[in-house]
Amino acid sequence: MTVKQLSMPELVDACRDLGIGNVGLWREPVRAYGVEETAKLVRDAGLTVTTLCRGGFLTAVDPDERAAALADNRRAVDEAATLGTEVLVLVSGGLPAGSKDLHAARERIADALTELGPYAEDHGVKLAIEPLHPMYAADRCVVSTLTQALDIAERFPAHQVGVTVDTYHIWWDDRAPAQIARAGASGRIHTFQLADWTTPLPEGVLNGRGQIGDGAIDMREWRTHVETAGYTGAIEVELFNDALWARDGREVLAETAARFVEHTA
Repeated sequence: MTVKQLSMPELVDACRDLGIGNVGLWREPVRAYGVEETAKLVRDAGLTVTTLCRGGFLTAVDPDERAAALADNRRAVDEAATLGTEVLVLVSGGLPAGSKDLHAARERIADALTELGPYAEDHGVKLAIEPLHPMYAADRCVVSTLTQALDIAERFPAHQVGVTVDTYHIWWDDRAPAQIARAGASGRIHTFQLADWTTPLPEGVLNGRGQIGDGAIDMREWRTHVETAGYTGAIEVELFNDALWARDGREVLAETAARFVEHTA
């Protein structure tokens, strides 16, 4: 998504030219190009798919909506398995229309994972609950902290359900380092993502993720927390940013790779 202006073949070519061996994919462009076709494209290029994003949106009350969400998440697991990634990132979903009950919404997520966790395990996929910044709690994700994410994840085996650690969403939380250690102790850090916090936020706030080094987050500090907790997997950069999307995608990708080295190495 950092360079969503690139087509799937353009993305793969740019990664190969820049020596980037890992790529995190989103379902929409994968499905537009074709799941099997994307799997072959990245495999032939020697790329590893680190994660697929996203599953989730599991807070619906209406039975038909809930059944549809579960079916979509099973498809997401199938797609992740086809792409050869072990991790499906979950954005849990916001409050259903007319509801103000955050606790009940989180419980519905746990209920859904009772079904989805074993299904994912059967397909060699781990689910990674991603806490989002509290500003998204109403409409996008009622799981706002690593504490809340782990409280749900720990009801299930670590090889079924863990968490996503994303700097953009947790950097403000002084409890997050201890929760990273908690997640690491049980093997539940399934992916680690970077994005910077810049202000002012854009209207709608969704596309406000800053390029690494442009904002307030100490990336080295968070990498240290995660690696001290035992995480040895890939580190992703995930930027939703209209200004970056308006630029040449290869240029943005090269810049992002250079910023990663500059601000995390």
